[in-house]
This record gives sequence, structure tokens and C-alpha cells, in this order.
Amino acid sequence: MRFKLAVFTTMIVLIAVSSLPVRAVSVIRVTADDVRISESCRIVIPPGTVIEDKNGNGVIQVVASDIEIDFAEGSLLRGSPKGRRPDEYAGYGICIQDQSNVAVRGARISGFWCGLWAAGADGLKLETVDASDNRRAYLKSTPIAEDGGDWLFPHNNDGNEWLKDYGAAIYVEDSNNVTIRRCKVHHGQNALCIDRVNDSKIYDNDFSFNSGWGIAMWRSSRNIITRNACDFCVRGYSHGVYNRGQDSAGILMFEQNNKNVIAENSATHGGDGFFGFAGREALGEAGSHPLEWYKRRGNTGNLLINNDFSYTPAHGIEMTFSFGNIFYGNRLVANAICGVWGGYSQDTLIAANHIEANGEMAYGLERGGINIEHGKANRILGNIFKGNKCGVHLWWDDDGDFASKPWAKANGAESTDNTIAGNTFSADVLAYHFRGDSRVNLGRDVFTGVEAKMQKEDAVIIKDVSDSAASPVREPKYEVLGRTHPVGARSGLYGRENIVMTSWGPWDHQSPLVRIVQDNGDSVRYSLHKMPPAAKVTVEGRNVSGQLSSSVNPAQPDEYTVTAAKPGIHPYLLRVEADDFKDQIRGTLNSVVWDVTFFKWTAETDPRKNIEQWRALADGPSAVTAKAKRLVFSYGWGGPSDQKIADNITTAKLGGDYFGMIAATRLPLSAGDWNFEMLSDDGIRLTADGKEIIDNWTWHGPTRNAGTLSLRTDKTVEVRVEHFEIDGYAVLELKISPEGP
Repeated sequence: MRFKLAVFTTMIVLIAVSSLPVRAVSVIRVTADDVRISESCRIVIPPGTVIEDKNGNGVIQVVASDIEIDFAEGSLLRGSPKGRRPDEYAGYGICIQDQSNVAVRGARISGFWCGLWAAGADGLKLETVDASDNRRAYLKSTPIAEDGGDWLFPHNNDGNEWLKDYGAAIYVEDSNNVTIRRCKVHHGQNALCIDRVNDSKIYDNDFSFNSGWGIAMWRSSRNIITRNACDFCVRGYSHGVYNRGQDSAGILMFEQNNKNVIAENSATHGGDGFFGFAGREALGEAGSHPLEWYKRRGNTGNLLINNDFSYTPAHGIEMTFSFGNIFYGNRLVANAICGVWGGYSQDTLIAANHIEANGEMAYGLERGGINIEHGKANRILGNIFKGNKCGVHLWWDDDGDFASKPWAKANGAESTDNTIAGNTFSADVLAYHFRGDSRVNLGRDVFTGVEAKMQKEDAVIIKDVSDSAASPVREPKYEVLGRTHPVGARSGLYGRENIVMTSWGPWDHQSPLVRIVQDNGDSVRYSLHKMPPAAKVTVEGRNVSGQLSSSVNPAQPDEYTVTAAKPGIHPYLLRVEADDFKDQIRGTLNSVVWDVTFFKWTAETDPRKNIEQWRALADGPSAVTAKAKRLVFSYGWGGPSDQKIADNITTAKLGGDYFGMIAATRLPLSAGDWNFEMLSDDGIRLTADGKEIIDNWTWHGPTRNAGTLSLRTDKTVEVRVEHFEIDGYAVLELKISPEGP
């Protein structure tokens, strides 16, 4: 056991005994921390009770084997008071350690770092447990730009890093023959983590609308995971702006998980639908083993069958550095990058999948249906490809330092002996793309309305295997558990546009939501989703007014617009109250007109080396000038001409690399302290009232910088912003607000 609980000292208080159908069991009234359970019982928690786990060893501590624990209807084990931020939740709700054959039914657990934590719990049964609303991180990414600090890092967990760094609604470790069924986790970060859990059954659960992972697996094998809903387990997405996913996933499988059955699950709208990685130990980045140990080391022999892995910001299925896996009969539709990413995979069977419309927001050549780099002996058979940016893309390139790793030495990293046959391609931009020193076996495929059949480099060797007698691939037999049918159950939410991120995770399309839909600087428009009829909306602030616009279509949200009455910086507080729902949103109207000038630059006028030459380009022939209400430009991989700032800037066709911007305005500010916050990629400088407030004149990824201007008297000040972009992703966002709430 790698993570021990504290010694339990508190005695159980037995309140009453009730008669259940089979036998008399104790009724335990839980009203305080450190309740020890040593026999079968019924838990009763009075309404409104909040119990904090003050010493980190669990509010309820199960200290006996072979017992059944049922929660009375309406009992909620709540670990944090109402109003506490979800990233401040702490402690554990229920802890089970070194006890076997424990059953927990009907528990409702919320407000903890981890709702239920079981270790060394062979034979554990969790049924109808609702562990929604447990710890989740505050997400700093905005609709405008990604924040790199939101990325998850699932690569380490041998020291319980998942639990310690991220928390979980349910965390089970070092346990065999576990059953988890009919449980629910919404509005958390990681729903279910299984760590060294084998020969177990997980089915009929709903682990959706979480900001991390639906089901996460670490060194877990021979499990049956069927008919679970793991939809909208996502972060790092803004529709049409950026699609990163940030290593969130509906189902995550890291570090040597073998012979698992993943069947008939719905894992749509995740960062990835399914994200599998062989692991750092498997690659030779952690630990030390003889070279032979690394042979076929990874996630091996897993069956992914008849699942829906669609509408993701990244990949439908990612399974890398692994062997002998089968992807059969899965639905892989409209994933932003690709349907299947299988880098360095070997002996994979990819058959009878529906692979459609993938690659709309791809990064470079990794796009479309199936992408495999350095793959060997993979078989792509009998799939339906439709409307993808590319159907099948196989390639080899320089391995770099990876060639020296034990995994590469033991298994090789060629792109060879991959077979493509019996597939249909319709309306794909390109059916095949082959690159580098590769060997491909091509059989008979059917093409309809494909723009181009093949693109290949000279180093690629293609072998025609059309005459080979290939038997049709039969559906593998598998055990399926559960009565629900989650695939297609949320078809009304199909499409990546339905990924709507809040600061705490994805919107569930059921809860009330106040969402900003347009910010023009001097006015901000909000949409009010799923509000009860009696919703009251008000706005407070000097020089601001609000206007409610009711929708004539009941299916469409009402809208509320906050408008500035005069030029300047105007903070406001928006209040929305409806029955039990209350929300307060603080914002600032920036009623400003900026003079903006954009221009191209070259290596000879690099602003990091010669700032005056670079500034002079603002008066040169490539410069274009316009008026702008806001310095908020979500360039992404584009440039100024893609921002719809003004017609002359659009027609100037300023691309996304090597451009500069100089912007200036005169701004009336009252006496006091004023905060300037910028998100930039790349270099940024801001001066106000002749003082340097922000200076990050470097080549960098999306980075936030802030500074303060103090004024003794009311004053109109000149604000000047300079920005340069080198290449790749770009963003610029300026917020100005007064100090204080």
C-alpha cells in the first residue's frame, strides 16, 4: 500500500436499530467528523449538515470487511459550506483501507477533495453513488485564448500524483474484483480513477460534464468497462478559436494497462474521447530494466468496440507506443484533429469503424481519419471514411533522441508492413498520405467523390495486395454488462459547438448559465440559459445601464446587455437571481477608441535587436491604420487581416507571422490605482502616463502580465501598446480595471 490513512481513534455512535428485509442493521446518524464503521449499517445525515474532514483521514472511515453500507434517501455527505470555491474543497468523504468485500450504496458525496477513496479493497462494490460536485480546478483559459497552466499531466501516478495533485470524485487503488455500477459524477474534475485495479467491472455509470477525466486507468488490466457515459470530460476548448483539450479525456489509459474491454461507452466531446499512452516506465523514461523487458511493453491487447468517440477538440482515439489493440465498430465523427492517432503503435487492428468529418481544426499534417507515425504491422480494414481532411496518413521521420530509448531499441520504430484494405472513402479531401521511409500494403478500397486518391513521397514503397484472399473481419466477441445504452443518448448535443466552457468546467446544458456572448468594449451582451421564469437581472455601477431582451422563441435564451453611458473605464456588477440560483459577475466596460497600426517586419528589423527600426515600419508602405474599440485579438494561427477590424486591414492580407502592432489612446481615469493586465504571444510593452507598466519583450507562448498605474488626481492619460508576433500561435488581450472589488 503506497498511501496510508491516519490511525482511527473515534468511536462509532449507534443511534438506533431498524429492521431491513434481510436482517437488522444499525442506523448511524452522521453529524461529525471521524465516524468509524465496523458493521453493516444504514447511514442517516440530517438535511443541511456540513462536515469538514479536519484531519484528512475521512469523515466516514470503514474499518471492517464483509459489510454493507446503505445511505438513507436524502442523506448528503457534504464536506464544504455553501459558497466555498470548488478549488478550495478539502478532505475525504468516505475512506476504505485494507478491507475486502465492502459494499456502499446510495451515497451522495460532495464538497471534498476526494469523495470516496478505497485502497486495498478487493471485492469492493459501489452502487448508485452520486459523487458530483467535488474538487475541480479553476480554469484560467478564456474564450479568447488558452492558458497553459490548465494542462493536466497524467504521466506520473506511482506516488498517487493523480489523487494528490488533482483530486477525484472516486479513487480506487490496489484492488481486484471491484464492481462500480449505476454511479454518477457531474461537475467535478476527475470522476473515477482506478489505480492498479484488475479483473473488475465498471458499467452503467454517468461520468459526464467534468473538467478532467471520466474514467482514468493506471496499471489496470482485465477490466470490463461497458455502457458508461463519459461525455463532455473536457477543458482547453473555445469553439472556432483554439482546440487543445489539455490532456482531458472521456476515458484515459496510462502506463501498461492490458486486456481491458472498453465497449459500448459514449465518450463524446472529451479532450480526447479515449487517450491511451504506454507510460514513462514502458518507454524507459522511469525505472531501469533489462532491454528484453521492454519488448511489447505498453497498453497491450485492449479491445475498444462499439463506442462513440466523437466531437473532441483533439482525437477520437489516441493510443501510442502500444501493441495488439483492436479498435472495432467505433463512431469517430467530427474530431477536431483526427479520428485515430496511433503513433508508434504496432499490430493494431482498426476495423469497421465509422470515421467521418475529422480534421477541421488540425495542426499541420496531423489531420483527418487515421494518423500513424512510426507504426508497424497495423491493419486498417473495412472502415467507412467520409468527408475527412485525409483518410489514412502513415509516415516515418527522424526518430531523434527517441531512438536511444529502451522501448525503441527493443521494438523498433519503422513505418512498415501496415495494411489498408476493404475500406470505403467518400468525399474525403485526400484518401491516402504516405511520407518518409515507409512500406505500405494496399488492397482493394472503394472511392467515391474523393478529391485526391494518394499523395506519397518517393521513399515510400507500396505493395499491391489486392489479390490476397483476405477474409472479412468478424466482430470480436466480448462481454457487455449493463442495461443502459449511452451511445446516442445525447444526440441532441452532437457537434463541438456544444462544448461551452465555464471557469469550472463544461456546461451541462441543464443548469442555469449566464454566458458572455459579445464584448464590444463599451457594451457587453450576456445570454441567460435555462433560467426559471421569475429570473431577476440587475446591474450596479456608475455610468452603466442594463437592458433585458426577452426571446420570442422559448428554445432560445434571453439576453441582457450592459452599456457604458460615457467614455472611460466603468466597472459593474451583474446580479442574476432565480429560485435557488444566484450568480454575480464582475466586469469592466472599456469605452475606448484606439488608433491601431499593423505592419510586417523581417529579420533585419527584429524588434528585439533594433526597436527604432521596427517602430519606423509603422510609417512604412506595409503599414495599415484603423480605429478599434478593444485590444482583444484572438489571432490563433492567423493574423490581423483575419480579425475583421476594418476593411483596409482585411484587404492588406497581413498573415499570422512576423507582424507588429502599435496602438494608442487617450483615456480619462479617476484618482486611484488602475490595473492593466495583458495576455500576449509574443512580445508586449505597455506604457501609461509616460510610465512603463508592462514589459515582456520576448518570444513566448500565451502569457499573462500585469502592472498598476497610480494616479493622485483625475487625469486623462495616454496609453500606448506595442506588440510583435514571430510565428505560430498568437494572441493579444488587454484588460483595464480599477483596483479593488
